[in-house]
Amino acid sequence: MYDELVELYNANFIAGGSVQNTMRVAQWFLEKPRVASYMGCVGIDKYSKILEDKARADGLNVRYQYTKKEPTGTCAVLITGNERSLCANLAAATCFSPSHIEESENKKIIEMAEYIYISGFFLTVSPETILMIAQHALEKNKMFIMNLSAPFLCEYYKKPMLEALPYVDILFGNEAEADTFAKANDFKTTDRKEIALKLSQMEKLNKKRQRIVIITQGPDNILVVKDNTIIEIPATKLPNDKVVDTNGAGDAFVGGFLAQLVQGKSIEVCIKCGIWAATQIVQRSGCTYEGKPDFIP
Repeated sequence: MYDELVELYNANFIAGGSVQNTMRVAQWFLEKPRVASYMGCVGIDKYSKILEDKARADGLNVRYQYTKKEPTGTCAVLITGNERSLCANLAAATCFSPSHIEESENKKIIEMAEYIYISGFFLTVSPETILMIAQHALEKNKMFIMNLSAPFLCEYYKKPMLEALPYVDILFGNEAEADTFAKANDFKTTDRKEIALKLSQMEKLNKKRQRIVIITQGPDNILVVKDNTIIEIPATKLPNDKVVDTNGAGDAFVGGFLAQLVQGKSIEVCIKCGIWAATQIVQRSGCTYEGKPDFIP
């Protein structure tokens, strides 16, 4: 299917995947190449070459693990009017193994990193790697950040998620993910503010800082729990005719947030930058951007 689309249509290639989208957006704001590093698994084929070239062009320091077992993961986005259909083949993305983070060059990158971000999707691939990285973050007092990523993960990958959660300093999720997590873990409430608060109060191993929980709700207020206090930050509501594609909006939100976080900005500024980033992304097709960001805190 993918080759046919490339041959018959004017296809655009984007270095995607949830975390890679987030890192690309963070790099866009930071305007200094190779601040963000990304690790994932790809095949040995033309698509991994395209992926690497596109990611490097966006400033990312990519450290892919290569496998002969599967082709590079791909996702075709088919556009019909204002509607989008996605057809994904995860393939090599599911083949990541812990041996990759043990390689000397990758170890150096991990040692140098001050902030570590992992997608909930990775729970389906290598929970062992997540715990290894999480333990490193705990021992070195680094910020460990995770995203719930999808409702099905909260329900069907509950065990590895609960094993990773005690290490998490900042947790992201959207309304559907928060609701599903609450139901799967018997929170006995459907009040999203209470859910966010309970998430922040779950077991945490690093006692030097309390967990921050951030729940997005589409165009509705963003819920933030910090120091056991809930605050609401208004999201930007765009007119329907301005919304081109919501794919990657959540990834962009986290990318904008992280770009400010690593610069020592307040959580409020981080959130506002995330909102600004997501607002820009949904006005374009795919998780793409152009020019220099003109975000003003």
